[in-house]
Amino acid sequence: MTLHDTARTDIERYFDSGDFQSDLATLVSRPTESQDPRGKPHLHAYLHEDMAPMLEAMGFTCQFHDNPTPDGPPILTAERIEDTALPTVLSYGHGDVVRAQEGQWRAGLAPFELIEEGDRLYGRGAADNKVQHLINLRAMEAIIKAQGHLGFNAKVIIEMGEEAGSPGLKEFCTANIDLLKADVFIASDGPRLRPDAPTIFTGSRGGVSFDLEVNLREGANHSGNFGGLLADPAMILAHALASITDAKGQIKVPEWRPTSLTPRIREVLASLPAHDTGIELDVDWGEQDLTPAERVFGWNSFAILAMTSGVPDAPVNAIAGSARATCQLRFVVGTEVHDILPALRRHLDRTGFDKVKIVEHSRNSFPATRLDPDHPMVRFAAASIKNSVGIAPDILPNLGGSLPNDCFAEVLELPTIWVPHSYAGCSQHAPNEHILKPLSRQALVAMTGLFADLAEQGLPKD
Repeated sequence: MTLHDTARTDIERYFDSGDFQSDLATLVSRPTESQDPRGKPHLHAYLHEDMAPMLEAMGFTCQFHDNPTPDGPPILTAERIEDTALPTVLSYGHGDVVRAQEGQWRAGLAPFELIEEGDRLYGRGAADNKVQHLINLRAMEAIIKAQGHLGFNAKVIIEMGEEAGSPGLKEFCTANIDLLKADVFIASDGPRLRPDAPTIFTGSRGGVSFDLEVNLREGANHSGNFGGLLADPAMILAHALASITDAKGQIKVPEWRPTSLTPRIREVLASLPAHDTGIELDVDWGEQDLTPAERVFGWNSFAILAMTSGVPDAPVNAIAGSARATCQLRFVVGTEVHDILPALRRHLDRTGFDKVKIVEHSRNSFPATRLDPDHPMVRFAAASIKNSVGIAPDILPNLGGSLPNDCFAEVLELPTIWVPHSYAGCSQHAPNEHILKPLSRQALVAMTGLFADLAEQGLPKD
């Protein structure tokens, strides 16, 4: 039997025996909420009690690191160096999850218990991101079992703060370039374009979040006595927000309209199938001259995440003294990152909203990145995955969401290949998060094949 055949038999047995589900249940049972202080001890336990034993059993040497950011979550690195002449693959995962949202999951489900219903496995972190790095690590293990060695060098970094904006990760990578030195980056996060077909993306949209505030006075004033006499901060804020896009969501801040939707990127996006989100899309929302794929993978989008003025749950007849909206811009390569908020300031001043204050968030900000979709490593990975599962992967120039990919693409200067193992309807960041069992089995086969090809063929030549 070939390496492909032997390793595939092993990885399929791993899934079909129930061992995959058991491993994932253990990881999901850790309440690793990085956005809640109660998760702090579990962030450490995930690395020390779950990840390190798994990696060490695979012949990796592990190191635990304090986060460069004060009070930042811990980081684990691991390496298996077989021969310095061999290529080195760096992989990544994050073991932290968003808030559990207890009480909001439907009856019969619990955030930190892996529950099987048909082809679905429910649990917080099941899709984002625990299943994803579990699949990649077990795929490497299948190669080791099949031939007694990996056939390339491997390094792994597991962080525990991605859901809080990856605090300290960029600083850590900058300070540890030699430790993390590699030839290619291969990891998994985010959703596939279609649940039944693999996806490769080579970067991600950036994301910057901020508040817009209008603070006119202390306290509230009776709406009967002062209506028509006092400016309404909520009204001012609403009009300011409405000036940022038109009624269809098309961006009106000139500097927020990117320059990177080139003919080649349009060609790549045009080849994609319809985006299977599991949700009915609003076809008349967003940039009207763009296709749906171009809107989410090739353009910028502005969103209002939350708004408050007065007491929404118990309104009174009063004009509030202040109003606030939490906003976010998702942006692609070709947007001047350092000018995003200054450009908004200029726009608000130009349109008469000088009373609106911009408050930048200290975290939850990621730069935009993109590897050329014609890069040799993209072609290599695509051919390997098609050979393993019989379906050509959908290739995206970048994910619609945001990831700390700049740490690997810019700081470590690596070609970045992301192969996501979830799908758009997985309810990540929401109650009822889950993964699909058929997707997971296919992903195990695809990644095992990709690592087998790297072991036998080495890296593609430029």
